Amino acid sequence: METAARTAPECRRRASRPRADALRNRERIVTAARELFVELGPDVPLDDVARRAGVGNATLYRNFPDRAALTHEVVLAVLSRTADRAEEAMAEESDPFDALSRFVHAAADERVGALCPVLSGAFDRDHPELLAERRHLEEAVEEVVRRAMASGGLRTDIAVGDLMIALSQLTRPLPGIACLDIDQFVHRHLQLFLDGLRTPVRSELPGSAATLEDLRRR
Repeated sequence: METAARTAPECRRRASRPRADALRNRERIVTAARELFVELGPDVPLDDVARRAGVGNATLYRNFPDRAALTHEVVLAVLSRTADRAEEAMAEESDPFDALSRFVHAAADERVGALCPVLSGAFDRDHPELLAERRHLEEAVEEVVRRAMASGGLRTDIAVGDLMIALSQLTRPLPGIACLDIDQFVHRHLQLFLDGLRTPVRSELPGSAATLEDLRRR
């Protein structure tokens, strides 16, 4: 009886935990959706997402009952993973500008450009979970930029918003072109951009630096 009493709660606890294969399926769906949002836009058929993820439609809808739920998870994953890349770069690179460069290239690999078209879709952009993760990313990127600027390696006439705009523009395909292999050019163009951020500066930038507050207002 004593053994049975211990075993029943343990079984209930195990049953309440998602299985490893279920978690892997969920991750595959989010990864596939993130890739297809970049390639084809946020209105890509969910059947295509299931096919790219290698799961059945029933598995997709069991995890994400509608497009809004999937979009929420994609945005959350991109924000979280991109913030992690910024923190890893700062922890592992001794030179602050090298940390900035590493973060920029890593953010491209995380498909951060997927956020722009997705953010115009129908989902709760003010969800507390998303707001917290967005702030986490903003704080991490602000620190990357602050350190690079304080070291003297980064020009001082830019702000975090400039970096985020450039990342969003350079990491997504141009609209209206059949160029799904655009990734082969992304890191090349990001490096050109990074070279333009280095000191000493070779030109005067028109206009004013873009801040995070500017991006929130637009």
